[in-house]
Amino acid sequence: MIAIQDNDNIGKVCHLLKVSDLLSVANKPIQQLCEEDNDILVFPLSIDDSDDRIGDSHIVDIYTEDCNSVRIKSGNIMGFVGRKSQQLKIYSRFDSNNNDYFLHYMLQKVLSFNVFNMEFTSSEENVFDFLLYLFPTLLKHALRQGLYKEYRRKHYNDSEVRGTIDISRHIKENIPFRGTVAYNTREYSYDNSVTELIRHTIEFIRTFPIGNTILSSDRIVEEYIRDIFLYTPSYNRAERMRIINENLRPRCHPYYKEYTTLQKLCVQILRQEEIKYRTDDDRIYGILFDGAWLWEEYLNTLLCKKGFIHPENKLGTGAIYLFEHGGQRFPDFWKQDIVLDAKYKKLAINGTRLDIERDDVHQIMAYMYRLKASKGGIICPYKGEKNKIISQNMHKDSYLGSLSLYALAIPKNCSSYGDFTKLIVENERTLLEELS
Repeated sequence: MIAIQDNDNIGKVCHLLKVSDLLSVANKPIQQLCEEDNDILVFPLSIDDSDDRIGDSHIVDIYTEDCNSVRIKSGNIMGFVGRKSQQLKIYSRFDSNNNDYFLHYMLQKVLSFNVFNMEFTSSEENVFDFLLYLFPTLLKHALRQGLYKEYRRKHYNDSEVRGTIDISRHIKENIPFRGTVAYNTREYSYDNSVTELIRHTIEFIRTFPIGNTILSSDRIVEEYIRDIFLYTPSYNRAERMRIINENLRPRCHPYYKEYTTLQKLCVQILRQEEIKYRTDDDRIYGILFDGAWLWEEYLNTLLCKKGFIHPENKLGTGAIYLFEHGGQRFPDFWKQDIVLDAKYKKLAINGTRLDIERDDVHQIMAYMYRLKASKGGIICPYKGEKNKIISQNMHKDSYLGSLSLYALAIPKNCSSYGDFTKLIVENERTLLEELS
C-alpha cells in the first residue's frame, strides 16, 4: 500500500510498476469516476452538498518523473482508493507518523460511531476497519426511509388464483387435477436482493472480534437489524455470491435513494477477501472524504453545544441577508456576537501575524457588519503543542472589535489512539473557553 498525505503539492515519487494499476484513478474528476460504475463511496454522501465542488476534484494527479518513476500529488481528499492488488491511502497532513488518528477521530465525532482501543496503521486491515465503522451510520440513513421493498415474482399453487396461470407448471404439478392451480404474481416484498445483501453483511460483520461491538453500539441500529432479520426469511449463507452479483449495479430508486450508498458499502465489505486476491477485476474501489467538509462537520459537533448556528445552504436554513430584499449568505458558524469561518488549512504558522487571505477577511467583515458582531475569525487545525490564537483589533473608527485566528492543536507523537483522544478533548475544551 502507498501512503501519502493530503494537499501534497510536492508529491511522492514512486516506481512506475508500483502504481501501474492506479493510473486509471489519477487525473480524473471524482464525479467521472463515480459515474464509471466503480465501487467508490464519497463523503459528503451527495457530492453536490460540498461547497468545494468535490465532484470536480481529482483524488490524485500522477505525473511522469522519468522513464521508471512517477510523482503522485494529492488534493483536499482523504481516505483510500484501490484497483486490483494496488491501494493508495491518503491521510490528513495534520496527522503525525501516518497514524490516521485525526482522521479517525473526526469520523468518530461526525458519524457517531465508537472506537475502542484500536491501533491504526496504513495496512489493509485498517482500511477494512473504515468500512465496518461506517456500516451502522449508513444503515440508519437508509432505513429511516423505510424498509426497502420491490416487486418480486412469486410462484403459487393453490385454489385462490390471483395472477397469471403458469400452464406448463400447472400440467407438471397438478395432473391429475387435485383442485389447485399453478400461477405467478408480481407483488411487493421486503425479502429481496437489497435486504438480503444487508443481512449477509450483518452476518459477515458478526464474524469479526469487533463485529458485535459495532452492531450493538446504538439502540436504533439494533432495532433496524432485528427488522432486517425478521423480513429476510429466505436468507441462505450459500447464496452470498449470487446476492453480491445482483447488487453490483446499485438501485437508483427515486424514493429509496439513501440505499444506494449502503449497497455500495455492503458490496465493498463482502468483497474484501475477493478484492485482496483477485487481479482480473478492473473496478476501482475506495472511500473518500472531503477534508474541508469533514473539518466543518467536526467543528459543528463542538460549536452547536455552545449555541452556534451552522447554516445549511442546501436546505436554506440559518442564512443571513445582506440586503433588504435578498443577498442570502451562509456563514459557517455564527451567534449573537461572533462569526467564524472553518478552514481546513495550515494557518497560524507565521509567528503572530494574522495570515488570513484577503477574500476571507472581507467576507468575515461583511458578516460582522451585517450581524453587528464584535468578534469574527477563522478556525483551523494546527500542528503545534497547544492551541494558538492570533488577534488583531479593528481600526479605532470602526465599531467592530477584533478579527482572530483560532487554531486547534492536533496532538502529535501519541503512543495510542486513547492518548490522542485524551489530549484533543482537552484542546477542544480550551478552545471553547477561548471562544467564550
